[in-house]
Amino acid sequence: MHETDFRSSLQTEGDRRRLKTIILMAIVYGLTIGLHFAPWSRWVLLGLFSIQALRLIFAPPLPPIMSESNFKNGEEIDAEQTSSQDLPFFSLLASAKNEEAVIGNLVKNLCQIDYPSDRFEVWIVDDNSSDRTSEVLTLLKQKYPQLMTLRRGDDAQGGKSGALNQVLALTKGDIIGVFDADAQVPADVLRSLVPIFKQPKIGAIQLRKAIANASENWWTSGQSAEMALDWCLQDLRIRVGGVGELRGNGQFVRLAALKDCGGWNEQTITDDLDLTIRLHLCQWDIACLNFPAVQEEGVVTAKQLWHQRNRWAEGGFQRYLDYWNLLLSGRMGFLKTFDASLFYINQYLLTVAFIPDTIAALVLRHNPMLPAIAGFSLALSAVTMAFGLRRSYQISWRSAIWQTISGMIYMLHWIPVIASVTLRMCVLPKRLKWVKTQHQGVGETILEDIDLQEIETHV
Repeated sequence: MHETDFRSSLQTEGDRRRLKTIILMAIVYGLTIGLHFAPWSRWVLLGLFSIQALRLIFAPPLPPIMSESNFKNGEEIDAEQTSSQDLPFFSLLASAKNEEAVIGNLVKNLCQIDYPSDRFEVWIVDDNSSDRTSEVLTLLKQKYPQLMTLRRGDDAQGGKSGALNQVLALTKGDIIGVFDADAQVPADVLRSLVPIFKQPKIGAIQLRKAIANASENWWTSGQSAEMALDWCLQDLRIRVGGVGELRGNGQFVRLAALKDCGGWNEQTITDDLDLTIRLHLCQWDIACLNFPAVQEEGVVTAKQLWHQRNRWAEGGFQRYLDYWNLLLSGRMGFLKTFDASLFYINQYLLTVAFIPDTIAALVLRHNPMLPAIAGFSLALSAVTMAFGLRRSYQISWRSAIWQTISGMIYMLHWIPVIASVTLRMCVLPKRLKWVKTQHQGVGETILEDIDLQEIETHV
């Protein structure tokens, strides 16, 4: 698999997403209605999900090098007492557009990481900000010699992917770390990653994401539970040979792996999910770590959540449309293909299929076929969320169960999100619209140690 293979796939498939979505929806509707004429087929589908569930339940333990006991309570994996020059060089990147509220804390976090200062660099891409982001970065460069910046102009294209591709040519790291502007990064993160990247098949590592403002309201609390579910599910999928996924903030990619699959795709609205598929197609594995975690701001209103999740859902759906031929070719191997297929069916197609299932049930006077499968899936998700909450936040089972009840109610928002996204993709042409999530800053004063009067002189 080479970069040209992916570009060819995008050129021939990516520009026809609406048509492919319509065809896929027609297939889903036809197959779902067909279930009512072949009732035994739903047992086949339920059997596949049961097989996957049993595989996850009896997933083998992690290798010692990735065991949680090495990370809990602030303990880090020592970089094998290796000399500085033998350690991998990290390039830590972030794209920032109008992020004056949070960029100061991110730079402070990254530049003060506990790692030899001559073995990492920090690059912030100012993506044509119109606020004081540029002025804040100018002053921070005077304080932190490892900080380097790149400002993009008015004509810059490609959103976050374009920003990362543009700065990549200027970096010198063996491993590329990517953060969102609101990230809160633990000091021991790089030393924790060194032993994992010694495994030659590991192309990327995703840190568990935690919500910094989880206690603010019900929406942010729900996002905290959602992140725990996501991490635990990914952990189990990886253990059984399935697909580990990148989540954008707190992702680390081996430079060789990134070049192998052609860098970041500028024709998608979710660069992390797209890169996930291409890494696996190129035979790289992705690890997912519980400790240390990277914190980020959760959105605080239902409207913000709706817009953010719509973007995530559309980007997640796009990747299957763009690479369907490569995925069906089996390039990822049987276990990864099986895992990715069931995940796609469960996350997207099962939700869409409820509409034709209900219509067929009413017309034919049958019982709906899918509630049993959906109930089975929700029950497994609830159990996984409870385990994820307990393991991620070190809480009691009582607290984990109560948070799971609330978290599963919160998770129901995905049903209208998936339904609206698939309908829109059938009706509207391909869109590449990057909707910025507004960050307000959580915790310390963001412009701490920066003289605001100095900033004003640069405006």
